[in-house]
Amino acid sequence: MSLNPEPAAPEEREAQQLPPKSFADAAQEALEPQSHANGTDGAAESTEHSVDVQTDGPKTNGVGVLKIVGTDGHQQDDKQSATESTKESSKESSIKDQESYEGTGIDETPKSPKAKTHRRKGSRSSLGSVGRTYGVSMKDDIKAAATHVKNEATNAAAEAKDEATVLKKQVDDKQETLERETKQKLDDTFLPETPRLVNGDALTTVRPPKEVEKDSRIDKPLKRRDSELKAGRQAGAGWAKSKIRFAPMNVPLQRRLQTCAVLMHTLSIVGSLAIFFFLCSIPLLWPILLPYTIYVLFSNAGTSGELSFRSERLRRLKVWSLFASYFPARLHRSQELEPTRKYIFGYHPHGIISHGAFAAFATEALGFSQLFPGITNALLTLDSNFRYPLYREYALRLGMASVSRESCENILSKGGHNGEGMGRAITIVVGGARESLDARPGVVHLVLRRRKGFVKMAIRTGADLVPVLAFGENDIYDQVDSESHPLLHKFQMLVKKVMGFTVPIFHARGIFNYDVGMMPYRRPINIVVGKPIRVVQDKHPNPEYMDEVHEKYIEELMRLWHEHKNTFAKQRTGELEIVE
Repeated sequence: MSLNPEPAAPEEREAQQLPPKSFADAAQEALEPQSHANGTDGAAESTEHSVDVQTDGPKTNGVGVLKIVGTDGHQQDDKQSATESTKESSKESSIKDQESYEGTGIDETPKSPKAKTHRRKGSRSSLGSVGRTYGVSMKDDIKAAATHVKNEATNAAAEAKDEATVLKKQVDDKQETLERETKQKLDDTFLPETPRLVNGDALTTVRPPKEVEKDSRIDKPLKRRDSELKAGRQAGAGWAKSKIRFAPMNVPLQRRLQTCAVLMHTLSIVGSLAIFFFLCSIPLLWPILLPYTIYVLFSNAGTSGELSFRSERLRRLKVWSLFASYFPARLHRSQELEPTRKYIFGYHPHGIISHGAFAAFATEALGFSQLFPGITNALLTLDSNFRYPLYREYALRLGMASVSRESCENILSKGGHNGEGMGRAITIVVGGARESLDARPGVVHLVLRRRKGFVKMAIRTGADLVPVLAFGENDIYDQVDSESHPLLHKFQMLVKKVMGFTVPIFHARGIFNYDVGMMPYRRPINIVVGKPIRVVQDKHPNPEYMDEVHEKYIEELMRLWHEHKNTFAKQRTGELEIVE
């Protein structure tokens, strides 16, 4: 089947030996749409002279053999004539095919058309070929297509203008609504509330102040965000405001040595046990440590009263001067004591660890032997302290002994100048562990009213009682208030009843700071020794005489407080009280 249209010109039709076509048929063919499927290019025949075009035989250069069938049913076959006319017009039709169809190759063989190029060049206009009459040129088609495109562009521009108008109206409505809401908020904020109007009331409009109206304008220029320089947080600024005050690096060496001396004594029990267990981890030392442990458990060196392990050389070491100067601590006497008598020093208050008693009576840091020459004094502590390996050696060589009744009687009845305890003295911290629970800065609460055992011991051994009051002993540690934590206080009392001692919850300063730690504060301790109270020796003391001596002891203690409180307790928050 050939894609070439049937010629309409009389000369072409005569050349191809086709019957002449009437003017009406040509006009009707131009008004009907062309079709590439039926081989007639869309030109329909008239009802009276319609013909059927068929193709037979093979195609030659894209042109087949035509058969024309009339409407009356008779085939008008002139094969020979059609073949000759086809040969004559093959070249002309080939050129027309190349111009009309872009899908045809150079060699005039049909190929697959390219995308969107299968239509005729003249039929790409939206106007198509409708109304095309013979003799109308391609220029008219192009002009018509341009006019159509222009009309479409004009219609699109009109539609875009309408849409822009609608959008502008919406924006204006939204802006007007926003202004109305802003004005309403300003009226609600700055204008006083007016009563609701009823029919007949006059309307009144109050204009907001100019400052408010100026600030509420939405068309005012925006303020630049970077108009002012703003800095962030300063790194390390929190350390300057820290509640923990750290010690500077340029602390003098003497103060560092003082801290080491106090730390050594504070950790003496824990440190000695740690060293002992470390030595036990060495199997080569077991043959030595095992007999030593048995000896410590059964030794009575702390209660024998012989003071055979006492070392005056160790008591006079310079390290104890560093220890005492840490606070600093000083020892004061009210009266000289005769070296031909026996004495029992009653130390008050107990404090947390009794650092003042250790510095004054366990060492020569405060010059005890100079203030009281000829008197050998022993500081008494718990008997359990002499069951700790290594620590007992440390305590015995400082002249310390057990606070048991047996130990007190042995010290005051053996040795001395006459072999019966003459010139010997013992120091007892009377309040004990119970008094340590009331140790707080600024106050002195003594547990003394029911403590009469030391008075009975003094009468039985014939030793004079000497009250000692340490101003500042309670100030070197802070402790949790027992009244604010009653359950904790009950637990501490239970531990004291079962174990014989208690553990107060305390804190002070650290090694490298001034606020947190177990080291005592650097606050002065002034130890004042009172006048001795003479007693009459009696192996079986009378209770009434015991009460009399006890009252004299309390009176002398109160005298020390009233005479020296304004000198050594200027920062006190309360007076001395005997709570038990």
